[in-house]
Amino acid sequence: MSGILLTQNSTFIIGPVAKLLGYIMEGIFWVLDKIGIPNVGLSIILFTIVIYLLMMPLTIKQQKFSKLSAKMNPELQAIQNKYKGKKDNESMMAMNQETQAVYAKYGVSPSGSCLQLLIQMPILFALYRVIYAMPAYVGKIKDAFFPLVDKLITVDVNAEFIQSFSAAAQFAKQFTNSSFIAGTATDYVRNTYVDVLNKLSSAEWTSIAEKFPDLSVDVNNTVGLLDKYNYFFGLNMADSPAFAVSKAMDAGSWLLVIGALLIPILSGITQWINVKLMPQPEANNNNNDQQSTMAQSMKMMNMTMPIMSIIFCFTLPSGMGLYWIAGAVVRTIQQIIINKHIDKMDLDEVIKKNVEKRNKKLEKAGIDPQKLNNYATMSTRNVNTASKASAKSSMTQEERDAAMKKATEYYNNNAKPGSIAAKANMVKKYNENNNK
Repeated sequence: MSGILLTQNSTFIIGPVAKLLGYIMEGIFWVLDKIGIPNVGLSIILFTIVIYLLMMPLTIKQQKFSKLSAKMNPELQAIQNKYKGKKDNESMMAMNQETQAVYAKYGVSPSGSCLQLLIQMPILFALYRVIYAMPAYVGKIKDAFFPLVDKLITVDVNAEFIQSFSAAAQFAKQFTNSSFIAGTATDYVRNTYVDVLNKLSSAEWTSIAEKFPDLSVDVNNTVGLLDKYNYFFGLNMADSPAFAVSKAMDAGSWLLVIGALLIPILSGITQWINVKLMPQPEANNNNNDQQSTMAQSMKMMNMTMPIMSIIFCFTLPSGMGLYWIAGAVVRTIQQIIINKHIDKMDLDEVIKKNVEKRNKKLEKAGIDPQKLNNYATMSTRNVNTASKASAKSSMTQEERDAAMKKATEYYNNNAKPGSIAAKANMVKKYNENNNK
């Protein structure tokens, strides 16, 4: 792998993760080569299965969190409604305490779902990078570009010609390097040529053979070996379905047209099925604007994802489309298994265990869980008292007089016989009669 480090991704976090995943991809390709079927398409499928199986514990954890969230959301919404419109510090603190108490009850963290996504996102981006630049991570595939690259570097005007390809645009900086200007065959130069050649279409490969006739044999040998690696069920994994459709139509091969179109179509269908099996947010009847907005956003994303999948897979290399399909199929199977597993779970028992775990952590940290809950209850009582006092002090003089009158009438009409209120009422009526 030391000879292919220069072409690997060096982005923070994603780069190291991609390198690690690259070892897995190279291992899979090495095994397939040993059994006589070194194929990029098959490697992508096996690679996707392995990676998603490795991520399955994270997926199960995330689904559990979603299930518990659906159960505790009504309680969280009730707390939000209870303190709606109250912006004073005591109310905000009490709301936070009650919210934390609910999370404690269910034994989950407010950032639980985000944490799972933060772990998975670099892996998914790195997966894309490994599949998009296979020669950078699989030495056997990179070796297929030699000796053509070494010979191409020594030919005059080769750099100018290579830069004319659309795939070379993203490597424009590399071509300004002093090694290119001097025409020396350093690892940096060789790797850049491999990166560009790896993204060429069939027509562009033909143009190299036409431009440099002396290299036509090397071009044909390289293309032949890459075809052996790249072709999967009649489709070149390096070509986009859009290019494959155009090429097949020119050749009058309608079977290949259908095969090329199946990549984006199957990608959209499998994404749609996968989305449907994912836990969906429950309908909200508590007029919670935030929850409603999130539900609408989720619904919109679920609708656009399959459509975007079709568009991307039609224009990207077929290998990327195959990865999307394989990933969606694996996730669908995982989701069916996880759904059955979670449906059989006793959520009350899970909640009980989660609370016990949290209480043990608090005790280790020197915090009494019972005192913490009592503090939350005390905060709630204080807020209710403060709210009543605040409401009373904010009344106008007219509202106070009306309230006093109402209270007096209540005690006058509802005083028990023999009580102080009844005797006071008798004195009041006696004075009223004498004054007439």
